[in-house]
Amino acid sequence: MKFGSKAALSVGLMLSGMAVAGLSAMAQEVTLKVHHFLPPKATTHAKVLVPWKEAVESQSGGRIKVQIYPAMQLGGKPPQLMDQVRDGVADIVWALPGYSPGRFPKIAAFELPFMVSNATATSQAVQEYYETHAKDEFSDVHVLQFHTHARGLFHTVEKPIKSVDDFKGLKMRAPNRGIGEALGALGASAVFMPVPALPAALSKKVVDGAVIPWEIVPALKIHELAPNHTRTPGARGLYTAVFVYAMNKAKYEGLPADLKKVIDDNSGMAMAKKIGEAWDEAEKPGEGLASARGNPIIDLSEDDIAKMREMTKPVTEKWIADMGADGQILYDAANALLDKYSK
Repeated sequence: MKFGSKAALSVGLMLSGMAVAGLSAMAQEVTLKVHHFLPPKATTHAKVLVPWKEAVESQSGGRIKVQIYPAMQLGGKPPQLMDQVRDGVADIVWALPGYSPGRFPKIAAFELPFMVSNATATSQAVQEYYETHAKDEFSDVHVLQFHTHARGLFHTVEKPIKSVDDFKGLKMRAPNRGIGEALGALGASAVFMPVPALPAALSKKVVDGAVIPWEIVPALKIHELAPNHTRTPGARGLYTAVFVYAMNKAKYEGLPADLKKVIDDNSGMAMAKKIGEAWDEAEKPGEGLASARGNPIIDLSEDDIAKMREMTKPVTEKWIADMGADGQILYDAANALLDKYSK
């Protein structure tokens, strides 16, 4: 065989090998295990995570497979989810940073008193705040997006909350430090627990009530367990909770570029807005169940709201002081973003 023919054959084999390798990469299949703590009937599972799974699988041409494990089916407890995604126990988690008090202090700005309008606006505000002020807190994971639930309200077993004075002496389930300290400022005692533990705590009267949004009421039957409901009307509600949808960093970085793009296309601000809208819409069934049952739904007066703002002001001042030199800057930035997206 002539040298030229050998060289041509060698080049041909090399190109053929490259083509096979390219096809192999294109055909690569990735399975992503998504872990969260709510039951399958919950809004997050049915209206957020399942549609996300379907979108990612479809847009990847089936090369990404998503398996969702609700109700902590992969083991552990809800406060451990952030460690699970960091360590690769799960590839993706939906979790509450607030379940780990003090670990993510910057993002907790939105869990301070009166830092929520509705879920759509607040979710976008948190997403932009993360992108501009809080990336360092989540550097060990790949954040897909943030969101919040709609403004939470108070649900009590026996004693309805009709005024700010009615908080005194109540034991109230709280999801995070910010609302826990706010409840303390109002005269109640905060009892911290993940939301799946709430039905048993209410039925056994471990707590007198809870702060949660309407959205979770149907799944946990809160309208039956705690049939008195109190809202905080106005431009801002008393509280919300911040959720993060996060991916294992190595898993994300190991994806080929085209599959990274699929993940990226289903992340960020657009997804934050979409999930916020889903949570706002999901408020209606819970409130409807309470109304149909004849449960009292009470709106606190403007005077009571003003008193609550004054009574909980030290909670915000403490957070600002604890954050050091940047505390006021961060708080002002969070407020400005809330105003921006609430217009």
